Amino acid sequence: MIGQTISHYRVLRKVGSGGMGVVYEAEDLKLHRRVALKFLTQGVAADSTALRRFEREAQAASALNHPNICTIYEVEEYDRQPLIVMELLEGESLKERVRKGPVPTEELLDFGIQISDALEAAQIKGIIHRDIKPGNIVVVGRGRVKILDFGLAKMLSRPLVEDEIEEESLTHEGVIPGTTAYMSPEQVKGEEIDGRSDLFSLGVVLYELATGQRPFAKKNRVLTMDAILHAQPPAPITLNSQLPAGLDTIICRALEKDRERRYQHAADLRSDLLGLKRATESRTRTVISAVPAATHPKRHIAGWMLALSAGVVAIVVAFGVFFYSHRATALTERDTIVLADFDNKTGDPVFDDTLRQALVVDLEQSPFLNVLSDRKVSAILRLMGRSPDQPLAGEVARELCQRAGSKAMLAGSISSLGSEYIIGLNTINCTTGDTLVAQQARASEKGAVLKSLDNSASRIRAKLGESLASVEKFATPIEEATTSSLEALKAYSMGRRALYEKGNAAALPFYRRAVELDPNFALAYRALSAAYDNLGQTTRASENAKKAFELRERVSERERYAIEASYYSYGTGELEKANQVYELWKESYPRDYLAIGNLGDNHMRLGQWEKALRETQDSIRLEPNLSQTHSNLAWMQLALNQTDQARTTIKQALAHNMDDYLLRLALYQVGLFAGDTQAAQQQLAWAAERPQEGDWLLSAQSDTEAYFGRLSKAREFSQHAIDSAAHFDAKETAALWQVNAALREAEFGNTSPAQRNALAAVTRGPGKEVRSLAGVALARAGDAAQAQKLAESLSKDFPLDTIVQGYWLPSIRAAIEIDRKDSTTALEILQAAAPYELGQCEPFQVGMLYPIYLRGQAYLLARQGKEAAAEFQRIIDHRGIVLNFPLGALARVGLGRAYVLQGDSANARSAYQEFLTLWKDADPDIPILKQAKAEYAKLQ
Repeated sequence: MIGQTISHYRVLRKVGSGGMGVVYEAEDLKLHRRVALKFLTQGVAADSTALRRFEREAQAASALNHPNICTIYEVEEYDRQPLIVMELLEGESLKERVRKGPVPTEELLDFGIQISDALEAAQIKGIIHRDIKPGNIVVVGRGRVKILDFGLAKMLSRPLVEDEIEEESLTHEGVIPGTTAYMSPEQVKGEEIDGRSDLFSLGVVLYELATGQRPFAKKNRVLTMDAILHAQPPAPITLNSQLPAGLDTIICRALEKDRERRYQHAADLRSDLLGLKRATESRTRTVISAVPAATHPKRHIAGWMLALSAGVVAIVVAFGVFFYSHRATALTERDTIVLADFDNKTGDPVFDDTLRQALVVDLEQSPFLNVLSDRKVSAILRLMGRSPDQPLAGEVARELCQRAGSKAMLAGSISSLGSEYIIGLNTINCTTGDTLVAQQARASEKGAVLKSLDNSASRIRAKLGESLASVEKFATPIEEATTSSLEALKAYSMGRRALYEKGNAAALPFYRRAVELDPNFALAYRALSAAYDNLGQTTRASENAKKAFELRERVSERERYAIEASYYSYGTGELEKANQVYELWKESYPRDYLAIGNLGDNHMRLGQWEKALRETQDSIRLEPNLSQTHSNLAWMQLALNQTDQARTTIKQALAHNMDDYLLRLALYQVGLFAGDTQAAQQQLAWAAERPQEGDWLLSAQSDTEAYFGRLSKAREFSQHAIDSAAHFDAKETAALWQVNAALREAEFGNTSPAQRNALAAVTRGPGKEVRSLAGVALARAGDAAQAQKLAESLSKDFPLDTIVQGYWLPSIRAAIEIDRKDSTTALEILQAAAPYELGQCEPFQVGMLYPIYLRGQAYLLARQGKEAAAEFQRIIDHRGIVLNFPLGALARVGLGRAYVLQGDSANARSAYQEFLTLWKDADPDIPILKQAKAEYAKLQ
């Protein structure tokens, strides 16, 4: 085997072998990288059922593009044996690491956070590992862990001998679905399992890393299984006194035998581990500054000593509050304030991130205070050479405050005193380190913490210089403005963090979890609406916008503006009414970049490009670190033929670590617009590494292929885009790509595939955009009856929607009349679309210009050549709006026909020549190409 070339892989050396097969290191001769080749045993290959199951599992696992999961590149077959090609990992397994003894707490928490993050990514896709254990987790590089063999455990049906089960890694040897010592109770019972089973196994791993011992391991397999079902292991802290107290709670919850009482989502486990990590780091900093190097605090201090110490601290803090509040210097409306992380001294991870998020909502109600946004905080942390998830406390927060040019930072803390909680807020001058104002409050129980924080925040606002009238007017209590559930608020805050660090798709599970915990959490519904809209899932966006609107009395004044504007934009589609709300929002909160940026987005949808540009530029001046605003600005600059400015906008955003699929899509279009196909291809390569967002660029490439007449390639890219979106449960987005394909088939003259794709798209995802586009496609493909049905359903379901009523329904109805050869009625219908016809066809990032194209077709039908030529020329002149949508190319055919009607053979030949040049590599059997060639030949 060594030295042989299999497919395009040259085998270099044997890595390991076992019951499942043998693993080799190999060189990928195409991509010049090292990979691992896993050959399955003949026994597995001979079992057709197991083999089919294996292939399904491997295909599913290959979609898990996550930094903490070993990547499966492809599944091959060699000499009738299944062969898996996967990422080659070089490092030390946790099994080898724990042999040296318990893992240090900091390392353990890092490992647990990474593993739970990977399991969350798998849970979202419905994939269960079934064999989480130290032998299947490898430490690579500097502290990065990778989980091996995702999804492969399920394939094996035969049991192995005990030493294989207990000792060997699935990567190198065979196992049954689960390794006994790490099995969940439901696995032991042979019950149906879900993602919570993997969380139990991770709890076992964390216990072993923390203590050096397995919690349930006994002399033999039967006794081990009995212990998993019935025994309670010793608390980890009794085996390792150096562990933080909060880790016991986390591990015990993960090891709950009743899965309903266990962690329900990996995101919750990750959140608690991350919170404990931050609390541990915070306490470490406090101990270092307060305790001499040669001394160590004792764990067994008497209870009365702790109470006395807390009482002394309270007296000191109260004195400080009185002293500093009487010499505070108020802020002005021009000053910004940095909100530091809460110092959680309680050991309860539910307060991590949660109280800071509650304080953000409370302070952002104020038209006076200008809180530095989380996006700006992340951007400045990167400039400081720090990670965006760096705890924002102490000197780090103060340095960031100074770099931001802020006058003050607000630091919060919470500690427990018996059953009570003490909440402190301290506003510090960033330059001098002096306290400006401070406030302290007590909460009698955990459920009263948010109310106490709310009262403190209102007092702080007044002391910082805001008028009492303003504080009273804009002071919705935190529990009403957000939620009374600390757990729901924590999930929401984790969603916000995920949004800033990883994007909309990563934030969705946290927002969904928040509304599960509190079905009346209005802010979380609004966040879901925005995330779904950004991902092109407009039906889900509309549903959540409506839900938030129903609950809008449970939010602050500022958030009510946001919810109402979202409702009118995405719920009812009343863009002009939404714009009125945005204007009121701007008037009340003139520094709020969201109001201004979203107003610009609506102007873009309406085709008001100059207005859109001005609003978006103003929004970026207020918040320069939001990638979506930069991508919007680039589309606007393209629409106004400012190609160089658009390229500069995107490159500046990328240089400041803003990077997402919308920016890449904009850069792709800029490349095409400038004739730089290599730049466009680079963005496709970027998308290939990010399959959850890559479908947008795949569909864009399908339009590019169609723009140049390469229909077979366009079909391939459309199918890839559809499959990719469907794989990630984005059904409506998949339907958009399918109906987009139907439109081009219709305009190219392929009526059957156009009708088939349009109807299939409506079945797959019957949202308003899909139905609108399908209506046009069916009308253009000659199926007026189905097009009319869709038009009637749209008119009934979206009676107030600006774009449906003003753009798509006129287009569908005009296309039907053109099919009926009634040009006069078609032209009358299209008058309603005139105010909106230059608009961007959201969620697509192009302006299709369909009303203009159809008006040109109607004029051709009426044999009004001059008028038809003017319409088609408008499309050609607005290349920055239509971009690579195929109507931009087909407009040349319409222009040629219009000149023929005028008797202008010279200009007609020129228009046809332009089209035929664009389509020089086109598929030869496309009906409109054949017609154009025949018409051109008559002009010679």
